[in-house]
Amino acid sequence: MPIPLFNSIASWLLKKRYHQIELFIKYPAEVQEEVLQQLLEIAQNTEIGKKYDFESIQGYATFRERVPIVSYEEIEPLIERTRKGVQNLFWPTAIKWFAKSSGTTNAKSKFIPVSSEALEDCHYKSGKDLLCLYLNNNENSQLFTGKSLRLGGSKELYEDNGSFFGDLSAILIDNMPLWAEFSSTPSSRVSLMSEWERKLSAIIKESTNENVTSLAGVPSWMLVLLNQVLQETGKSHLFDVWENLEVYFHGGVNFSPYKEQYQKILPRERFKYYEIYNASEGFFAIQDRNNSDELLLMLDYGIFYEFIPMEAYKNEQPRAIPLWEVEKDKNYAIIITTNSGLWRYKIGDTVRFTSLAPYRVKVTGRTKHHINVFGEELIIENAEEALKQICIKTGAEIMDYTAGPIFMEGKEKGGHEWIIEFRKKPEDLDYFTEFLDNALKSLNSDYEAKRYNNTTLRMPKVHMARENLFYDWLKSKDKLGGQHKIPRLSNKRNYVEELLDLNKM
Repeated sequence: MPIPLFNSIASWLLKKRYHQIELFIKYPAEVQEEVLQQLLEIAQNTEIGKKYDFESIQGYATFRERVPIVSYEEIEPLIERTRKGVQNLFWPTAIKWFAKSSGTTNAKSKFIPVSSEALEDCHYKSGKDLLCLYLNNNENSQLFTGKSLRLGGSKELYEDNGSFFGDLSAILIDNMPLWAEFSSTPSSRVSLMSEWERKLSAIIKESTNENVTSLAGVPSWMLVLLNQVLQETGKSHLFDVWENLEVYFHGGVNFSPYKEQYQKILPRERFKYYEIYNASEGFFAIQDRNNSDELLLMLDYGIFYEFIPMEAYKNEQPRAIPLWEVEKDKNYAIIITTNSGLWRYKIGDTVRFTSLAPYRVKVTGRTKHHINVFGEELIIENAEEALKQICIKTGAEIMDYTAGPIFMEGKEKGGHEWIIEFRKKPEDLDYFTEFLDNALKSLNSDYEAKRYNNTTLRMPKVHMARENLFYDWLKSKDKLGGQHKIPRLSNKRNYVEELLDLNKM
């Protein structure tokens, strides 16, 4: 099929989906209630379904009362039984794929079940919807005249019983429909290479001569790849390599610290950035407007959503609320029930609703990735915004960072210790530190109260990381590439201390 004709047909098919999206925007509660009832009906004869008598549940109120909220540790025995070949425990169709969690430092990996229904009705559907929303906003797009440069993870085989595990991106690539394979680069063989540095070279070799019109991947790792492309080709910016590049689809980490660096290597005003929100457990939200930092919550992917207000999250039995009871500008932990058999599962992410008609969100962080040793409730959203303000003010550019507490000792006040790797260093680190402190005060009243007159917290301590510190740290843990992320904030000092030790080498 000629490429221009393929482009026209694909665009037409994707735009048709927009009418269905408009339906769940108009009737969000009804669509979500229907999703829940379908999930309960499908799974009623599983071990979990019989335990909680799914067949007799008629409505959300009974579901919330009867089925408990769970963490991964609580359902791990069921997952391990499934990995060993026992089926129909929490979902009726066979589960043979498991998304290995991309947690950066946990020694114990999580294996998230991925059903065939989730692949088709959630992950691949979301990929088409991302294109649908983009094309709806950019009618003159020539996206399908070229290929998408994708940057994914690696695959491993769980050999004992023929089930597979790896990064979610690797599972998606390995099961990719023909239409997606046709329009992507590099090849699946290269995409699934496990050794990161060899993979980078292979991607560059395969992709630099393609007509790449879009990029897709985690911002931190994509930036490493794109800078290496420029280094190996000797070009000054990426449009000299791929003239028809028009959009970068990104997710996985906050884009703000990286945006200025992308704009330098993609210096074209009309170039677009589109954000997604997905995880090993499912695909949740998509940017639905140009030049927006809000994400439309997708309600018909076989995922039923609940939310716990963060002020109640640590209660012994926190009460979750459905989508139709959330409020704007409150921080919530997400609870999901999915078509892979996760029932009222704590995903570990936090969001804030920026709109209720339609339901749009911003990802604010992780339930475990914050600093609240002294009652300061510092979340990732605060940290990212403060660093963004500092970079604008000082001209500094940040590659990566992490922060942890300095615990009180004797008469010494507590504090926060930051390790920051700069692409462009600030001229005065003391000024940078003072600005960071003031920015955090302006963004977080709890932090400001604890810093008042050094009552509880002293001035933060900031270290400049040596070049490639975070890269070397991840490499030492065999966690380069894919969806692996630096833990931004922690209530413990282990990340900070490991990095400080490595920083001396």
